[in-house]
Amino acid sequence: MLDSKLVRTQLQDVAARLATRGYQLDVARIEALEAQRKTVQTRTEQLQAERNARSKSIGQAKQRGEDIAPLLADVDRMGSELESGKQELDRIQSELDQLMLSIPNLPHESVPVGADEDENIEVRRWGTPKTFDFAVQDHVALGEQHGWLDFETAAKLSGARFALMRGPIARLHRALAQFMIDLHTRDHGYEEAYTPYLVQAPALQGTGQLPKFEEDLFKISREGEADFYLIPTAEVSLTNIVAGEILDAKQLPLKFVAHTPCFRSEAGASGRDTRGMIRQHQFDKVEMVQIVEPSKSFEALEELTGNAEKVLQLLQLPYRVLSLCTGDMGFGATKTYDLEVWVPSQDKYREISSCSNCGDFQARRMQARYRNPETGKPELVHTLNGSGLAVGRTLVAVLENYQQADGSVVVPEVLKPYMGGIDIIG
Repeated sequence: MLDSKLVRTQLQDVAARLATRGYQLDVARIEALEAQRKTVQTRTEQLQAERNARSKSIGQAKQRGEDIAPLLADVDRMGSELESGKQELDRIQSELDQLMLSIPNLPHESVPVGADEDENIEVRRWGTPKTFDFAVQDHVALGEQHGWLDFETAAKLSGARFALMRGPIARLHRALAQFMIDLHTRDHGYEEAYTPYLVQAPALQGTGQLPKFEEDLFKISREGEADFYLIPTAEVSLTNIVAGEILDAKQLPLKFVAHTPCFRSEAGASGRDTRGMIRQHQFDKVEMVQIVEPSKSFEALEELTGNAEKVLQLLQLPYRVLSLCTGDMGFGATKTYDLEVWVPSQDKYREISSCSNCGDFQARRMQARYRNPETGKPELVHTLNGSGLAVGRTLVAVLENYQQADGSVVVPEVLKPYMGGIDIIG
């Protein structure tokens, strides 16, 4: 969430910066609510001062033997007005808070201005897409030929947008996740975490999924108890480790990594990528999260993005890095790099990782702070997250980029230790 003081004092500037994201800030409503809040607050403070003065005069009048009934009635009346004023202030503040929760993060000045994905800026490419001398098959055909990738049975079990993996492909999927975790913990300095897959609403509000994106979540209602939500990404559980905490500066940076299933209703993706594993309700992801001092967050973004790139480089998968424009960034990000891997059957690059610096946007929602060693005062940390990588999409890329003419798939060199001696699938 944005700094409310910044919104109040620089409302027009904030609105202009948000407009580059395609978000129209309701300036008139915020101004009206702020005017109401100031009026009610001023009146409430005046009433409180008057009530205090009258209360004091009651004792003095009593000592003089005067009738204090009118004074008592006046104090009671002021008390009722004060209570009414406090309720009105709470109502106004609640509406302001809800407005603030719905406002996306401000784009960093280095983010290219643009309306949509067509205006993202390519930063770099790595590797050269392979030229095949046979008809390329997509991952669905490659996986289904031996019954190792089964969408029909998955649909029987759960409906559309699910996959059942068996045999060598299930093992390859697991090998990819283990390889990623090992790389990030061994070479990149992340601490592995195993997190709950079910979280409550405050955790999702902390990272920005609630209240705005509730329709994209799978919710489990419980009578008499707080609702559960299935995590859309381990970003939620990992980032909220520091919710409500005041960290020692010596603890930073904190770097967490977790392999979890992710659950998304894909409410806004109707009809998109209906074939195969690109867009599903349940998928696995290795997620990286960093909690850092504010001055280090953009340096950390470059590092985190590089950590995700290393996975693709070791797998020898061609990819490109995009700097997302203002109109294509996620709700909580102030700057984002997307990694897109080459998918031969589609003859194009497809997103496989999104690496974002959220600044203090999530930290303010979570009240996640550290004690600044120079001032001794608590200050908001900065949070970052990125896929390192989406396991299912990486499986898609491996199957398609490593396919052979007979439909078999060569196991990438770095995965062979995880495959028990299997060199070729199929």
